[in-house]
Amino acid sequence: MRREYYSASIADFLTTTANEILGQLTRSNPFTLEQTQRNAWLEEIRILQQVLTSREGRIYFEYAIPRMGKRIDVVLLIGPVIFVLEFKIGERDFTPTTLDQVCDYALDLENFHESSYDHFIAPVLIATAAQHVTPIVCATPQNDKLLSPIRCTVALLGEAIDVCLRFAEGAANIDPENWERGRYCPTPTIIEAALALYKGHSVSDISRNDATAINLSLTSEAIDDVIHVSKEKSHQSICFVTGVPGAGKTLVGLNTATKHHDEHDSPFDPRAPGNGCRRTSG
Repeated sequence: MRREYYSASIADFLTTTANEILGQLTRSNPFTLEQTQRNAWLEEIRILQQVLTSREGRIYFEYAIPRMGKRIDVVLLIGPVIFVLEFKIGERDFTPTTLDQVCDYALDLENFHESSYDHFIAPVLIATAAQHVTPIVCATPQNDKLLSPIRCTVALLGEAIDVCLRFAEGAANIDPENWERGRYCPTPTIIEAALALYKGHSVSDISRNDATAINLSLTSEAIDDVIHVSKEKSHQSICFVTGVPGAGKTLVGLNTATKHHDEHDSPFDPRAPGNGCRRTSG
């Protein structure tokens, strides 16, 4: 099943008419096409056919983010960088809400899309009516390959791409075919997780099978240790479990609750010594 409404090599995209691309987008769209959406697609096509001249790579319109139930406006694979483009047609400002939106898309790819894990990801917000932005600077505040969000005007989009490519210089180029084959591996929903845990599965059994599944097991074991020490020493303890949305915080909490609610554990009483390990998300 295709995740995007339209994809092509950048070379083919540049030689295809806007009406042909719009036709494919419309055919792939399962919803009634609103005039505003039609105009937005045409504007995005126009902008990108100007900006991507002489570029090599691949382009994807309306790329699905299943966990969020949303779609990225445009994904570009150019060299070693995955560009996540969010267009705000006719907007002059870069609001916190729209910056969070493009960051969430990039975080989702980084954490849950198998073939995006080890590549540079650049979230770019384009307000098409904006006139001025702060200087374009690439940074990875978490010391990973996820770049800080870039505020961009239409006129500076080409420069933003160049800055990101220079920042990632030396990294291996992305193979589009391998990237497209990558599995989307979010953690299960709270209902799915609860059902599986109550059937006797462990957190590692029902989590996705990658490094994060190991981390979830280690987190659960660390909480188990806190609970045991708290009981032995009659202490109260608070455990803070943090992570990006969908990383498995609720899964760890459910696993802890089901594991320790048996004949050997007394019912939870917040006033009782040693029963003070509580799950908190952050």
